[in-house]
Amino acid sequence: MHRPTASAAEHPIVPGFYPDPTLCRVGEDYYLAHSSFEYFPGAPLFHSRDLVSWKQIGNILTRRGQFLPGDRRPSGGIYGSTLRHHGGRFHFVTTNVGDPGSGQTIVTAEDPAGPWSDPVFVPEAVGIDPDLAWDEDGECYLTWAGANADGEGRILQGRLDLKTGAFAGEPYPVWQGTGLAAPEAPHLYRTGGRWYLVLAEGGTERGHAVTVARADRPEGPYEPCPSNPVFSRRSTAHPVQNTGHADLVETAEGGWAAVYLAVRPGGFTPGFHVLGRETFLAGVDWADGWPVFDPDRYEVEPADTAFADDFAGDLHPRWVSPGGEPGAVGAPHPEGGLELRDPGDRSPGLLCARVRDHRWTATARFTGSGRFEVRIDDRHKYGLRFADGAVTAYARIGGVSADLGSAPAPEGPATLRIDAVECDAATMTAYGPDDLVLSLQGAGGAVELARLDGRYLSTEVATGFTGRVLALGAVGGASRLHRVAYTPAIAP
Repeated sequence: MHRPTASAAEHPIVPGFYPDPTLCRVGEDYYLAHSSFEYFPGAPLFHSRDLVSWKQIGNILTRRGQFLPGDRRPSGGIYGSTLRHHGGRFHFVTTNVGDPGSGQTIVTAEDPAGPWSDPVFVPEAVGIDPDLAWDEDGECYLTWAGANADGEGRILQGRLDLKTGAFAGEPYPVWQGTGLAAPEAPHLYRTGGRWYLVLAEGGTERGHAVTVARADRPEGPYEPCPSNPVFSRRSTAHPVQNTGHADLVETAEGGWAAVYLAVRPGGFTPGFHVLGRETFLAGVDWADGWPVFDPDRYEVEPADTAFADDFAGDLHPRWVSPGGEPGAVGAPHPEGGLELRDPGDRSPGLLCARVRDHRWTATARFTGSGRFEVRIDDRHKYGLRFADGAVTAYARIGGVSADLGSAPAPEGPATLRIDAVECDAATMTAYGPDDLVLSLQGAGGAVELARLDGRYLSTEVATGFTGRVLALGAVGGASRLHRVAYTPAIAP
């Protein structure tokens, strides 16, 4: 179905919790990867031929040897990354903050769809948001965001042996930004005979900004752009906020473009974003030797985010698990669907898919028992529990948990339903971005068990770096999941 196009300044090219975008081009093919935090497999990977329409082709970190679970905490795991193609191979470098002793993690592949190599670790590079770049002699430079002894952020760089993860000489500081908070997400480029260092500054909240400096050598000294920040929405009324963490690419046509993260807040002040940080696209021009962002250049046909899954084949790459592994949560049932279980690995034991729209309906059909949630983390979730012949709505907000409405379950399979809808203007929920309605779907329609304020499942309340996901898990020992369906309620 064709959807009306929208400006890329207001609509993401990859909606939902897909933050910290990094991309590269090989010929006419573009590849885009993201941070994924505690969710495994990690680092979702997309492909495009036109920069505006993207399809997920897998996840980069698919083996636990590449992504150790570490402390499994919410908003831990895989942070900002860089994806590059050099010497006939794809290179992906990232930080697993749940395993700080490894420093930075590098994997490579000939085919971006995988398999990706075992990791090379760079334990001397302590920090986040690593970048890889090569000079004309093939020397590799690792640049990343670290901190000094006082905990103040600074950008570091070193010449790296990719085979061993060792530095050739001591790492050294490079440009430290314009003085805004949290200089991070460095990306280094060589064009027009100069080196350009692009940073995110101001923090990934409303003050987020893109800044840039240039030098004659990778190590500097760097000259800041006189127009810094070169891109920001801070202190504006634009519907898309928190813009930053940009990565640039030269297009197949010889122009330039950038991907960046941003959020779409809703509701009353301070505004609540619920889908996490999403990926947007801008054009880039060059004026007087500096990049100039054009966020309105591209038109986007909103992605078809609907899906229905009966788990008849291999698990789609949309399915991930927080702190655990999808295969340990759900195994193919001999009569179809998945048998869900408690993996016993200290994880929440959930199979999850990202929510990608502001208004939507999702259903999950179970036999025996099961649970179906919309969540940001373990302490911020609304859900339905099917067990002992009943379906019960429940909520957890911080340290407070409650069971809400309940209804008898039907004989045989039970269909649990969650809707994200407009706020109820007659209640205080009208201040929020949405209401979440928890129901038991029957032959005669949906039986509403609870209607809850969406503000409490937002990043502004829950904190952290992730967004809402749909989550499915076992209750007791006989939870069989037949089918999950997700449908946007209106055009995004």
